[in-house]
Amino acid sequence: MQRPQKSSMPRLIQAMVDAFRLPDLRWKLLFTLAMLIVFRFVAHVPVPGVDRQALSSLFQNSALLGMLDLFSGGAMRNLSVAAMGVYPYITASIIMQLLVPIIPRLQSLQKEGEEGRRKLDQWTHWLMVPLAMMQAYGQLILFQREGVFQAGVKIGLSGDALLPTAAMVLSMTAGTVFLVWIGERITENGIGNGISIIIFGGIVTGMPSNMGQTLVTSGAWGLIKTIILLLAIASFIVYVTEAVRRIPVQYSRSLFRGGKMYRQSGGTHIPLRVNTAGMIPLIFAYSILVLPSTVASYFARPAGQSANLANHIQNIFGVTGNAYWVLLFFLVVGFTFFYTMVIFQQQNLAETLQKQGGFIPGIRPGRPTSDYLNKVIVRITWGGALFLAVVAVAPILSRWLVGNTTSSANLMLISAAGLLIVVGVVLDTMRQIEAQLLMRHYEGFIK
Repeated sequence: MQRPQKSSMPRLIQAMVDAFRLPDLRWKLLFTLAMLIVFRFVAHVPVPGVDRQALSSLFQNSALLGMLDLFSGGAMRNLSVAAMGVYPYITASIIMQLLVPIIPRLQSLQKEGEEGRRKLDQWTHWLMVPLAMMQAYGQLILFQREGVFQAGVKIGLSGDALLPTAAMVLSMTAGTVFLVWIGERITENGIGNGISIIIFGGIVTGMPSNMGQTLVTSGAWGLIKTIILLLAIASFIVYVTEAVRRIPVQYSRSLFRGGKMYRQSGGTHIPLRVNTAGMIPLIFAYSILVLPSTVASYFARPAGQSANLANHIQNIFGVTGNAYWVLLFFLVVGFTFFYTMVIFQQQNLAETLQKQGGFIPGIRPGRPTSDYLNKVIVRITWGGALFLAVVAVAPILSRWLVGNTTSSANLMLISAAGLLIVVGVVLDTMRQIEAQLLMRHYEGFIK
């Protein structure tokens, strides 16, 4: 397994200076920054009729809403028109990825190259709209039950509540579509993956307030210990994110293409990442654990009355119970294997190698190569799965190290998952800037 490569701070600063000296690259960086500023403005355009004090109190006492706020880029905390962020688009993308290996029509589209991928992207955008509308209505109902709307504001699909509800749902859906459009413009004209950068911008913006809240509730020493733990998790994330297993590949045959004969020789390698699944297993696991508690909340009895089955389900699947973290750990491990194998099977590396005349030394082409690669990816995925599971249950470490306070648990839940996104976005953006610099004979970030 290859260790992550190191980079020094002076090289990083010098590379940024070199990047700004190039007019076209400077334009890409400034365009990305301008789009992030537009996003932050939209994130502060509120839905009318919100009681801001009640909304702020709700987020301070809910680690789950803090996690969902990540994918809105901080807009949910303000209940703005962009409160859902790009989460409906992420959900639509996940659904399409899971449907591709099941539906033959989608499989054929994926094999049609750029035109097929463009069609799949178009269907993903269409699927995003109804998902956004349903999620917007669900969020409004949830916030109404928590009392965050001012007196006289009603949410519903009948009577006087229909028109205001429709206006809110449509405005929140439009906010999501606008953020996705901004993200795609960043991808096309800026630097990095636009969708990830929007989420990155929201996480970075919200971290100072989370740190301040922990300072107030846990004291300076509690904040210092939390920061040390976060730095340790960040280092761990960088190590695992950059870790790959190199599979050697040899080419030793001639290919006839375009009326010419090409002789292939020499060797290369296939880099298999330890964490192929990225952030997706965490999203799956959180979504699964949220569902029972959300459904039970509609049937639970108020405080002061005898508890029923719904109250017990809320306690089991609530973030304050130990069962929640045990289930979260194993769900993350399971979803990591599931999603990694789905992605790996779609790549079909064994067939691609055979078509290109490549082979793994000591392994026969075809089915034996496929079996060998499957064994390797399963072994290294154990490292990625346990890594993601540790990141997911990082709040337990915070409770043990800092103290059993709601603010420290909220900070770790937001920051541990957020750091995974931040590190991934920073590394990807660094690679893209490095590629631009290398094209112009400059030294990049990664030596």
